[in-house]
Order: sequence, then C-alpha cells, then structure tokens
Amino acid sequence: MNILKIIPKNLKGNISIPSSKSMGHREIICAALGNGESLVDNISISKDIDATCNSLRNLGVEIEEVKSKIDGRKAFKIMGKDGKFQVKNKIIDCGESGSTLRFLIPFGAICGKEVIFEGHGKLVSRPLNAYYDIFDEKGISYETAENGNLPLKINGELKAGEYKLPGDVSSQFITGLLFILPLLKGNSNLKITSKLESRSYVDLTLSCLKKYGIKVEHDNYMNYRISGNQHYSNNKISYVEGDYSQIAFWLVAGALNENENNIKCQGMDLNSLQGDKIVLEILKKMGVKLKIDEAKNEIEVFGGEKTKSTVIDASDCPDIIPVLTVLASLSEGTTEIKNAGRLRIKECDRLQAITTELNKIGADVKELPEGLIINGKKNLIGGEVECWNDHRIAMSMAVASIKCKEPLILKGTESVAKSYPEFWNDFANLGGKYE
Repeated sequence: MNILKIIPKNLKGNISIPSSKSMGHREIICAALGNGESLVDNISISKDIDATCNSLRNLGVEIEEVKSKIDGRKAFKIMGKDGKFQVKNKIIDCGESGSTLRFLIPFGAICGKEVIFEGHGKLVSRPLNAYYDIFDEKGISYETAENGNLPLKINGELKAGEYKLPGDVSSQFITGLLFILPLLKGNSNLKITSKLESRSYVDLTLSCLKKYGIKVEHDNYMNYRISGNQHYSNNKISYVEGDYSQIAFWLVAGALNENENNIKCQGMDLNSLQGDKIVLEILKKMGVKLKIDEAKNEIEVFGGEKTKSTVIDASDCPDIIPVLTVLASLSEGTTEIKNAGRLRIKECDRLQAITTELNKIGADVKELPEGLIINGKKNLIGGEVECWNDHRIAMSMAVASIKCKEPLILKGTESVAKSYPEFWNDFANLGGKYE
C-alpha cells in the first residue's frame, strides 16, 4: 500500500485533462466490431482501458498500441473482426472495471464457445442480475459463483428478439446489448422496464454507434428498435474527447484556492454529451468563478470566491459526487446530495467512504440511504485517511488537502491507476507537495 503525506498548498497552472474513459471504452469496442482497420487516438491509458483491450484480444481482436499525434497520449490501431470473434483465451479478466465486464458479457454470448469472465476487488460481487434474467429467459447456459458472483461462465448464443432491462441499476447493461443486438440475424427490440438513470451514458453509446455506422431508433430512451444484420464500419482516425469526471477534481481544486490562483484545463469538448459535464453548472450555482473559451476548448477556474451550498441530483452524474462533497464540505450553508444510492455499488460504497474520511479530518457530513447532507466548514483539520481502494476517493481526498490546516496522510494512493495513473504527477506539476 502506497502512503503519501500531502502538505496543504494551493494549486496553480495549466493541465491537459485525460481523455474520457467512458468514450475510450466505447470507441475501442466499436472499432473492434468494425470491418477493417481503425485508429483510436488520444487515449489516456489506465487499468480499466487495459482491461478492455486485453479482453478483446482474448476474443481474437488485433489491438496495437501506436504513437499518438498528441504528446503524452496513446493511440490504438485496431483491426476489426466484423463481429466475428475467435476465442484465443476463454478467460476474460476484467480487472476491476465494471464497464469492461458489463459491456463485454453479451460478446461472450455470441462466440459459440465457452467464455469465463473474471474480476478482482469489488467487481467480483457487483450485481449482474439484469443479464442473468435475460439468460434464463433466452435459454443461455451460464454458471456463477455463490450469490451470482464472478467468475461467470457463459456457453450459449444470443438470438434476435425481445429484450427487457431495468433502467435504474446501471446503463452499462443497456450499452452492452446495444453493441451486440445490431449484429444478430434478425431485428430486436429492447424495452427499459423502470425509470432510466444515467441517460447521458446511453447518449454516449448511441453517438459512438452512429460514428461507426450503426442505426438504433428509440422512443424517449425507453424502447429501442434495432435492425439486425448491420455491420460496423471502420474509422481512419477518431479522437477521444477530454473527461469531465476527471476535470472535476481540478475545477474543485481551483475553487478551493484562497486567492485568485487559477487552473487552466485544456482538451475539453464543450459540446460533449457526457453527463458529468453538469459539473460546470453545479459549480456556477455554488459560486465558483469559471472562464470558458470555446475556441480553445479550455476551461479556467479561479479561487478566492466564497462558495455556497446547493442541492445536487446525482442520478446522471454519480462519478463526480465524491469531489463535489469535498467542495460542499467547505462551502457556506447546507448542501443536499440526492438520488445517489448507486454510489454504494461502485469500487466501494462511496457514500460511506467519503463520509467516513471527510469526517475524520473535520468535515460535517451525514450519510443518508440515498444521499448526503453536508454542513459547510471554513477549513479541515488534516490527519490520516484511507482511499478504500477507490480512485475517486483517493483523488477527492487529495483535493481536500488544499484546505487542511495540517498535513494529510493518505493511505492507498496507488488506486488512482484505475482511471488516472498520471494524477500524482499532474498534482505535483500544479504545485502540489507530497512525500
């Protein structure tokens, strides 16, 4: 376990934001389903992206890491198999990536051979019942460990037809089926049986499918009509946009500065469909000073402003809630975070984790079944906290250190590698100090 002692300091400077992990997964998968060679550029490498690439390689997809046209980034040359997979290794290790697992399980059900999905950490027990119900209905043979946990063994073949999924568990199940149903021999219909949360993630999927030549019609996101016998096209070059769930850490860091020190964030698509883009509106409501330059795709944040409480609906932006909780803990008044129950089934129980660790260092956060109540303080104390093996808890606590009176000792800092391996380098480049 890595332990860092962070010395409280304001952060200042320019930073190039990592590419969107959500779009990275989708671009790589669509290219893998394409007919011919595609180049996916501006990829920020992380353990989750590695898990998706290695899983696809085990299904016979050729993926080669090549030089990016953008400094500090990677590109992947991907030879699509036109939806025809050859199982090279039946063990599909998804690491700790929920996206990899839930996106690719339907792939395992069209291979015509036995495939075993494995995972690590909290992923082993994250719920997959939405797929199990479909397998039971469609007669797909599968085996799991106790309580439906991984490993998951699949040996069957999905057929075109009627499918049903709940909308309030995870949009990742919807995305997984939307990738595969267009390849089947007949037409399919996918019905969402309960209120759809994280609609923006479905928008990301639909936009990526369209980019690779796949047509999906829907009725207000609740009923999807998918023609069969479609073929994914290839893309000569496709760039992955900047990640709004990652920019959130630096925007909050800039907002916590005690003076007008600024952080300029570069590489963002200001027309993005990412749900986490709502962070810009939330920060403005809380009194954060932002300057947005659409011509340069830059977002600049300034410190020195008093921030205030608000009400935050987490249903379409769960990944930014931990760091927004940090800002709320240091803002005037009482902030309410609602519709956040799904944070309990992420890499850790994020509601419990952020409450526990912030309260250790002097915050006033109350945990509710589906959210949080946060009473703002002027400063935090400092001390020793845990990362809960969760990248977003680690990065959120690093941001909280800015307003600590004493050093912050952070245990488990290696967890950032899941989504943002360069986080600590970027933290230091902006003036952060740690031992």
